[in-house]
Amino acid sequence: MPSSIRLSLLAGASLLAVGAAHAQESDRIIVLSPIVVQADDVAGYVAEGAQVAKSTLPVNEMPQSMSVVTNDQIEDQGATRVGSALGYTAGILAEPFGRDPRFDSPRIRGFDANSAQYVNGLRQGRYFGAAAQELYGLQQIEVLRGPSSTVYGAGSPLGVVNMVQKRARSFDFGEVGVGADSNDGARLFFDANRVLTDTLSFRLTGIGRNDTTQIEDLDNEGGYLAGALRYTPDDRTTVDVLLNYTKDAPISPTGVPFALTESAEGKTLRDLYTGQKNFDDSDREMLSLGVEISHDLGNGWTLGQGLRYEKFNWDYQGTYASAVLDADTFSRGSSRQNENSDTISLDTRLSGTVTTGQIDHQLLFGADIRKYDAFESSQFGTASNLNWRDPDYNGAAPVFASPANAGDVVLRQAGVYAQDELSFGNWRGVAGLRYDWVEQEGNRYGSPSEFKDTELTGRVGLSYVMPNGFTPYATYSTSFDPQAGQDGNGDVLKPTEGKQLEVGVKYRPAGFDALFTAALYDLKQENVTRFVPRVGEPGSDPFQIGEVKSRGLELEATAQLDEGWSVRGAYAYNKTEQVSFSADPLDGNELADAPNHLASLWVDRDFGNGFTAGAGLRYIGERYRDAANSGKLDSATLVDLALRYDWENIRTSVNVSNLTDEVYLGACGFSYCSYGEGRVVSAKVAYTW
Repeated sequence: MPSSIRLSLLAGASLLAVGAAHAQESDRIIVLSPIVVQADDVAGYVAEGAQVAKSTLPVNEMPQSMSVVTNDQIEDQGATRVGSALGYTAGILAEPFGRDPRFDSPRIRGFDANSAQYVNGLRQGRYFGAAAQELYGLQQIEVLRGPSSTVYGAGSPLGVVNMVQKRARSFDFGEVGVGADSNDGARLFFDANRVLTDTLSFRLTGIGRNDTTQIEDLDNEGGYLAGALRYTPDDRTTVDVLLNYTKDAPISPTGVPFALTESAEGKTLRDLYTGQKNFDDSDREMLSLGVEISHDLGNGWTLGQGLRYEKFNWDYQGTYASAVLDADTFSRGSSRQNENSDTISLDTRLSGTVTTGQIDHQLLFGADIRKYDAFESSQFGTASNLNWRDPDYNGAAPVFASPANAGDVVLRQAGVYAQDELSFGNWRGVAGLRYDWVEQEGNRYGSPSEFKDTELTGRVGLSYVMPNGFTPYATYSTSFDPQAGQDGNGDVLKPTEGKQLEVGVKYRPAGFDALFTAALYDLKQENVTRFVPRVGEPGSDPFQIGEVKSRGLELEATAQLDEGWSVRGAYAYNKTEQVSFSADPLDGNELADAPNHLASLWVDRDFGNGFTAGAGLRYIGERYRDAANSGKLDSATLVDLALRYDWENIRTSVNVSNLTDEVYLGACGFSYCSYGEGRVVSAKVAYTW
């Protein structure tokens, strides 16, 4: 059996009955591959399929842009965070806020991916955006670009970033090791798999770390522990149980006001700590329990179910830079926040193959539900001013003039979807529809935070697999994302809607293992909220008078070549525009943190004598620092190096990121700008068996 599991899932008696009846009544059913999930490590850099696609088609035949970052690539590049692992993927601004231990905050096609991150095909639960996932606990990262509500429901028009957790395997292996870096960071890790019986195997993965950054006073002590169980009672059934627990203490990387970064001494401030040691604190816990079941019904039909429960708790208080007061001093603000949430997600799929005439249909019928129940409180105050030339990090306690604003919301979403993948000769087609019911009740910050929406979304795509390995394609897809609150007239806000037309070509050569892709896209998000100034009085009110346009080109090449060469290269051009249908100062501006140009190249060589070396270049183009386009952040070119040596069961590696110690601004928030991480040298020694 291949090292992948099938995920089409267990709906209940009614869905099972439909599948069984269809399998018995149709005499034209043929047996083809079921829905495939890449659930075990992919060897090399080139992946054949991906869980995120919910498709039987190989990546090179899918009429949609997608990328897979494999475990081998992650290891070769020495990535330690999801953001850094995405740095060589086309069209992704991987770490806009530098080395932030709180969140993985990539931007894709100009949009923030905080609300587009999934684990094992199920959306992460959190109102403010996804919390950082432990990279060591993942097997691969998958990026599906463009509106994907047809199979995933409410979400961002940028697509889906799916992180696949490590599963138990059918053979024994293990790894234990230690690592350290030039920022005084350290980690201890292990990953062991044990086959208990012919039908049962178990995997235990863990890491304890003290992550540090270029700012000496910032660290993040914590740990991650995961257990995976695989039960295969027969050759038609697979059950995976996935449990993980994370406890850490992440504090945001402190930055400085933009005006100060432009001063003559701005580049000396990259290592400046601007927090308050006698106040700043963080305590975060995340628990996740998932079960995935797959059962082959026979006659080409598969049924299964994916279920996950998440528990999230975070107590946080921090201090941040605000405004420049003079050449030596800036003001600071403080925040105090608390979050407690529970999320349960269930995805059920039935897939099977039928034939009508000369056309083969891979059918997918699905139903999913999600419930997110969260309590949160936020309080903002004022901290003492900071003289950055002579800082006092233990000043007076911050002043909170008003009580905390609390919120308690419950979000429920249910959706049903159907998809048909057609094969007719060299033609491949995809057509899908989904209908969603989504509602939220409760309040946030003293105001009602409610909505109740229904939405129909869809996608169609067509590709042609040419004998020479080229596959041109075209696709059109839609998405929606509900919005809470009311506009200036008291009307409930409508969901934002995404629409995209994409054309491209993929090339899978026959002579060597590689995949080359090119995509042109025209993406639009409608019903975007803008704040309109009131007539004759101060203030402004929200109205859905805007839209966002994102157009561009993405090129990507991934290859495993002879004599131990591995290559990954990418280039992306992206042009965004904010459009308003009324007087609005943002009209015509580009989105913040949306570079027009991104490029990268990674080359790795295994010399066959135990030594392996790699080198990479990453280029981040100029981009506006805010939606008002009040200033630009300079471009940056970063150099990365890697050297590894394997001797019997011992692997040693040294990685250098940002070799030239380039000083650059990653992104700017509402009151301060964060620097990108400087040069970091990291080393690791691991014993494997």
